[in-house]
Amino acid sequence: MGINLTKGQRIDLTKGNAGLSQIMVGLGWDAAQNKSGGLFGGLFGSKAEDIDCDASVLMLDENGKFSKKQDLIYFGNLKSACGSVVHTGDNLTGDGDGDDEQIIVELNKVPSTIHKLVFVVNIYDCIRRKQDFGLIRNAFIRIVNGSNKQEIIRYNLSDDYVGKTSLIVGELYRHNTEWKFAAIGEGTHDASLSEIVKRY
Repeated sequence: MGINLTKGQRIDLTKGNAGLSQIMVGLGWDAAQNKSGGLFGGLFGSKAEDIDCDASVLMLDENGKFSKKQDLIYFGNLKSACGSVVHTGDNLTGDGDGDDEQIIVELNKVPSTIHKLVFVVNIYDCIRRKQDFGLIRNAFIRIVNGSNKQEIIRYNLSDDYVGKTSLIVGELYRHNTEWKFAAIGEGTHDASLSEIVKRY
């Protein structure tokens, strides 16, 4: 049984998990049943479009800076140049139970120049579609041991994200020789992945 985290909590990932080298980071969400509940939802009674949330990873250097476009892993670039981070593909609707998108991380292969992996979720084409995270419920991030498939960590995002169009979900970062995870859960008004990148 994995450990449930709350916003702001940090936990040692590799300490106490000897031999942990591959992890699967699963991100999931559901569309709220009442699609008129969000900030822009239900305008003029038009049928709501599916909400296309996209999970991405920013690979940051020791100064917390994003320096190369190859270090952005998302639906348009599914694998890092070093091969340590692999996105398994885009889910256009968030339908179904369990993870909506998954990212595989080979911890031992992450280059020593990379000190932090930031996991974000944004709503594709949110401005045109007039969508925000008030239309989403049950959002979570979880980390699974790649070798035995056991869930190590789960963080359920329970804040009110009405009006927010992107979420900085969590961070995987180096601490000396170990890897730690921080539950962030910060909503932003960034309208696209390129706007999120500018934060770093």
